[in-house]
Amino acid sequence: MWSGARNEVPKSLMYAIETAALTKRFRRAQAVCDLNLQIETGSVYALIGPNGAGKTTLIKMLMKLVRPTSGRAKLLGMDVAGLRGPQLALVGYVSENQKLPEWMTVGAYLRYWRPFYPTWDRNLEEQLVEQFDLPLKQKLKHLSRGMRMKVSLASVLAFHPRLIILDEPLSGLDPLVRDELIRALLERKGNTTVLISSHDLAEIDHFATHVGYLDGGVMRLSESIDTLRQSFRRIEVAAPEESLLVPPSPPAEWRELSSDGTSVRWTELDYDRYRSIARIHDYFGEDVLIRSSGMPLREIFLTLARRYHGEKNGRGERP
Repeated sequence: MWSGARNEVPKSLMYAIETAALTKRFRRAQAVCDLNLQIETGSVYALIGPNGAGKTTLIKMLMKLVRPTSGRAKLLGMDVAGLRGPQLALVGYVSENQKLPEWMTVGAYLRYWRPFYPTWDRNLEEQLVEQFDLPLKQKLKHLSRGMRMKVSLASVLAFHPRLIILDEPLSGLDPLVRDELIRALLERKGNTTVLISSHDLAEIDHFATHVGYLDGGVMRLSESIDTLRQSFRRIEVAAPEESLLVPPSPPAEWRELSSDGTSVRWTELDYDRYRSIARIHDYFGEDVLIRSSGMPLREIFLTLARRYHGEKNGRGERP
């Protein structure tokens, strides 16, 4: 049931973020289309997709920075349209394009935010300053991009938000800074729900619990990372003593097929151990050797991107 904003978050909250038919159009362009999304409380949800997929628009609608054309959204059980200061104080937001008051020092910036958040933790603030090695007397305009991102994250973590929304926080950062930011998020895993949009798939692969793939404003896939790893598999079928070729009419779930004469390889989109192995035997016989391996998130992303790019270019189900 959709209702107005409340001052208190339900103690037993299944979803930290919910959307119902959420849509945003910019003149003739549709950035987000009829989006129905549920993000479980306590999860780390990685929002991935190509450039222009609608990720930033979605996040801005969740943060009340952009008004939706139609549809509804909830944060922490509260209708976004009715959120005010006390409710927004439960949500932390960091964006790669976030504007900072460059004339302020780091220390002044942190002091400025303290009164806005009743849950601001001075001890945690001091820990974060030490952990991130923040130069309190230095002006923000003189900081590197990585250091500015650490300041932004420290100002969010210090008030113990129930929900953290991050829009490309790792983009362009050196590996050491990325590791520090991810470690700080991991320390709060389970206590805080995190929605992170990122192109740095190798990094978020290690700590995301759920993944959503957005393309053309449409949520093509939303799964737990465990389910995703089980569904997307690299398959190799070998017959050392005889030749194996790509079958003329393979199943639609088999993608990127190739053969070196003695083996056939492909990516399977909807892998099920018993069904998939039975189908392999139907195509190649009972005596073949079968190897199945998991795929990193980056390879899954590329497989999805090729699939939907092929569909948009009129090449049907097989790009």
